Amino acid sequence: MAKQKGLSFYKRKKKKISAETLHEIVSWLFGIFASVLIAFVLINSAGMQTSVIGVSMEPELYNGQKILVNRFIYKLTSPKKGDVIVFLPNGNQNAHYYVKRVVAVPGDRVQIKGGRLYIDGVMQEDEYDKMADAGIAEHELTLGEEEFFVLGDNRNNSEDSRSGNLGPIPKSNIIGQAWFHMGSGKDGIGFVD
Repeated sequence: MAKQKGLSFYKRKKKKISAETLHEIVSWLFGIFASVLIAFVLINSAGMQTSVIGVSMEPELYNGQKILVNRFIYKLTSPKKGDVIVFLPNGNQNAHYYVKRVVAVPGDRVQIKGGRLYIDGVMQEDEYDKMADAGIAEHELTLGEEEFFVLGDNRNNSEDSRSGNLGPIPKSNIIGQAWFHMGSGKDGIGFVD
């Protein structure tokens, strides 16, 4: 066979995707689709998304930041000290959701004196600023059954349980636990501490 002179173009063989490879790709795509669908259903049935309004939870959460709320957890258990909860003030369905941190649980005695929080007569050691206004907690109060005392992390810029129009939060007004935050800023996305 004689060699041709000049340019020579080789025909590339087309690689055919085997049935096995195609099946693998379809399986992966189906798995991803199913996972996204299940996540969507779970978030919409057991959770919800809302936004933080105001600066009362800075620096942990900031104004306008989106948070995911676990609406299911408090059907099984009660809020604990340190939980960040989402609730409707006085059960008002027309109000925006409040986001605050639980500092005292049912049966606790709460008082704020000298700008510091006392639970059952013991001053709580924390990194928060001294509170300029003790509000209704100026005099010791005992939380009733299913009542929770909440404060904003930005203690001097927060309407919380110290306020006479909010007071201790009944469990029936609690929507759920804030568990994940999304947004830009220094912390980006992550779990709520």
